[in-house]
Amino acid sequence: MADEVVLLNFWSSPFGLRARISLAEKGIKYEHKEEDLLGNNKSTLLLEMNPVHKQIPVLIHNGKPVCESLNIVEYIDQVWSDTSPLLPSDPYQRAQARFWADYVDKKVFPAQKKLCFATKEEKESAEKEFLDAFKLLEEQLGDKDYFGGDNFGFVDIAFVPFCSFFKNYETVGSFKMEEEFPKICAWAKRCMQKESVSKSLPDSQKVSELFSEIRKKFGVE
Repeated sequence: MADEVVLLNFWSSPFGLRARISLAEKGIKYEHKEEDLLGNNKSTLLLEMNPVHKQIPVLIHNGKPVCESLNIVEYIDQVWSDTSPLLPSDPYQRAQARFWADYVDKKVFPAQKKLCFATKEEKESAEKEFLDAFKLLEEQLGDKDYFGGDNFGFVDIAFVPFCSFFKNYETVGSFKMEEEFPKICAWAKRCMQKESVSKSLPDSQKVSELFSEIRKKFGVE
């Protein structure tokens, strides 16, 4: 019997995009169910499948839910392990990959969120925090093609969804991504050459429109 795979998601969520890219890398067919997060109208299925956090993404595999994006990526890699490995087999490299993916969640995501919704008084410190967080990732990438080396993998999947927001960072910041982070921007272009990434990431214009709408809602536009 074929696997039944369902993804509860919101189209622009960088966390949901991790799951979409991972499934595409593995060639897994799945049903995508869009949640109405802007209207704060979460489905009964989402509340049932993730009663603790009530958040997307949720991967439902043969009726069983898996929550939290990095956990979902690891689950996908373990269940469909016969193709396109996402985590390295070496224990040390695997630990490093988990560390830097966690860094994206703990440092990069909060910093970019703070930058995007900073008031005039907060802007200078928010921009510094953002630049510092990205500079450390730029150093970690170095001259490698991908964060893990020659192959697209776990850390790339954790970080690449944020490429959809690069233009938005420039809109609210006083910098150009290409000038500040040339290696990250070159890496982003390499990632976009992969079908699993280019077909999963949302249209940049739609993202910009959503970004403007949310900023107005928060009174910072």
